[in-house]
Amino acid sequence: MLTRDPDRLYLRWRPDHEASAESRQLQSEGWVLLRSVLDADEVAELAADVERVFDELPPDGRRPEREPDELEQFRYEMLNRSANCQRVIGHRRILDVVEPLLGEDCHVIANTAWRNPANVEHTHGGGFWHIDAGPHVPLPPGVDWDERLPHPVFVVACHVLLQDCPVACGPTGVIPRSHLSGEPPPADRRRDPALSWREHMPVLLDAQAGDVQLFVSDVWHRRMPTEPGDQGRFFLQVHYGRRDIAQRLRTSVVSNQLSAEAVDRAATDRDRTLIGLHRPHFYDG
Repeated sequence: MLTRDPDRLYLRWRPDHEASAESRQLQSEGWVLLRSVLDADEVAELAADVERVFDELPPDGRRPEREPDELEQFRYEMLNRSANCQRVIGHRRILDVVEPLLGEDCHVIANTAWRNPANVEHTHGGGFWHIDAGPHVPLPPGVDWDERLPHPVFVVACHVLLQDCPVACGPTGVIPRSHLSGEPPPADRRRDPALSWREHMPVLLDAQAGDVQLFVSDVWHRRMPTEPGDQGRFFLQVHYGRRDIAQRLRTSVVSNQLSAEAVDRAATDRDRTLIGLHRPHFYDG
């Protein structure tokens, strides 16, 4: 667990007992499910506002290699487009869980609305086992994380459910403690719903509207396969990062600190990434 020192300069260790059971589970297991964070009226208000954004704004085309029907399933930078979304990302029940892991000055690095239709194959990368970025602490194969050391958390993903997501709808699945592996999921088993790490089998985060799913970015996770009765998925995604992690609300081509002359001088792909112009991928795509 972490906190900022009194001068607000540096992070320091914080005793685990000062944090909630939810924060401790998120750190040790890599996931936690918060029940009934929003009531029915709050869910209805937020869902209506997110639907408004889908209706008023077309996909922004940041991943043109994707099919149009897939691009239609996402709307980005939601806190810029909805006051309701901006209020929800500051909900104290969420922040009270993530701040002990990321610091009291953690910030939102991405904020995307998902509206996956029913009974459609999920071609987006979330449909197979993956990690959102990193791993932030890579380990050689066969090397175990020292259990005496709290595993650092750099980014926490948050799904605020706007409709029920039972098993039939393909809820997010996580493999507990896999964030301690220091590795991404094995490439040859990315689509295996029975993938495990050590003895840890997948946990399905089936939940109801108003619940919030939280998981660390390094934990192995995916959308699980759907079943008959699939009604699709509808949720607001928020990624909370440490202060040191750059925001990805907008792509670096759109939002950067570069002069036009510096951009023009970047002749190669490495020139572009070196000055901060990155292809959308983690969090922003």
